[in-house]
Amino acid sequence: MEKFNRTLRGYDPVEVNNFLDQVIKQVEDMVDDIKKKDQKILELEKELEKVDKMRQSLQQYERMESSLRNALVMAQRASEQIKLSAHNESEVIIDDAKRSANRIVNEALLRAEKTEQEADTLKRNINIFKRRIKDIIEAQLEVVDEMDSINL
Repeated sequence: MEKFNRTLRGYDPVEVNNFLDQVIKQVEDMVDDIKKKDQKILELEKELEKVDKMRQSLQQYERMESSLRNALVMAQRASEQIKLSAHNESEVIIDDAKRSANRIVNEALLRAEKTEQEADTLKRNINIFKRRIKDIIEAQLEVVDEMDSINL
């Protein structure tokens, strides 16, 4: 604490005024310093708000990235399932086609065999028919020969 010299009417006014000037100067400096610090606090709060907004944006982007990753994984799984399903379906179609082809070939072979048997039967029947006609013609020729021998 400051001590003042005493004069006839109290303290020395020059010293008191000097002291008051110093106190005013210090108070003004402190007020200026407080204003500067308040301004700095406002600036820091604005920066903090910007950082908070950036953090929120970052969190939103991270959520979006996570959603996109999940969607990508789901799409990959769906793609694999579709491929597997298509592969299985193609195997079923190929197996059905092979069975159908085998059935068609077997039916064609059976028809060809049946047709061959029918052709053989027809050949035998024709040969039998030819022999019978030949026998009939020969018998008729014998009758004609006998008639010629009788009429003579």
